[in-house]
Amino acid sequence: MGLTGSVLAIDAGNSKTDVALLGADGSVLGSARGGGFQPPMVGTERAIAGLAGIVARAAADAGLGEAPGVLAEHVSACLANCDLPIEEERLTEAIAARGWGRTVTVTNDTFALLRSGLPDGGEPAGVAVVCGAGINCAGLAPGGRTARFPAIGRISGDWGGGGHLADEALWWAARSWDGRGERTALADALPAHFGLTDMLELISALHLGDVERGRRYELTPVLFAVADAGDAVARAIVDRQADEVVTMATVALSKLDLLGEEAPVVLGGGVLAARHRLLDDGVRELLAERAPKALARVVQAPPVLGAALLGLDHIAAAPALYERLRAEYPG
Repeated sequence: MGLTGSVLAIDAGNSKTDVALLGADGSVLGSARGGGFQPPMVGTERAIAGLAGIVARAAADAGLGEAPGVLAEHVSACLANCDLPIEEERLTEAIAARGWGRTVTVTNDTFALLRSGLPDGGEPAGVAVVCGAGINCAGLAPGGRTARFPAIGRISGDWGGGGHLADEALWWAARSWDGRGERTALADALPAHFGLTDMLELISALHLGDVERGRRYELTPVLFAVADAGDAVARAIVDRQADEVVTMATVALSKLDLLGEEAPVVLGGGVLAARHRLLDDGVRELLAERAPKALARVVQAPPVLGAALLGLDHIAAAPALYERLRAEYPG
């Protein structure tokens, strides 16, 4: 018959989704992981159906069977591609219709990262920048005022994230290979990663599907390795990513009147959580220049922690529940 008095936490990113079902004591009773959440590509109905399969597996992991009914007192869903108010409204309605919880809140997945990096209790305030498959930033001021970006891609002014970095590396490598651009070791390193001899083979493989388009994300660590070796082109790409991360953070801090405060700047997502030396150092150096009071922190715990913490906030959970939950997700 399902559970009440607990939280169903959902963190759905572009490339993966994590679901956790919390018990009344803050412990994780069941969890499951699945693929990415991309309503703009597959439609809201199909995206929610995919989410439902992951929720069902989390319920089964908790021993609730295939049709457990209401799973939790509250559903806390932090979703990628939930960037505009109309998207938030539609996704809230779609998830509420599933009947997983008595109440539902839906927000962008960047707020999960932010919440996971903020202390429990009191009035939380700070800014988070997520740099994973894409890039986004969100901030929260005392009193609940927020700062957000549309984060839809190039049309909303975005630059960066793992997919963009890989494409940028490919662009420069191709131009180096055919003579249109500056020489860079990326022209050799990128095809070599796939066991290919040159950029023509890699371009053909990507174009014809012999190398799946999604595998381009594998090239981001290659970019960082080439930059570490001193390649000027690769280094410039990494430097630009650092600049973009700090630009988003400082704009959000400014909008929230936190630029002169000792506010946390929470950094996460696959690209930032990997702590690549050049990017990590670049972000911290630029933050020290532009927001000297900002307190940078890289969070490596899975973002579903933040979704769960937001759920505990909603049900006004006791402090012991926060402690129990955080013990389950170190980092």
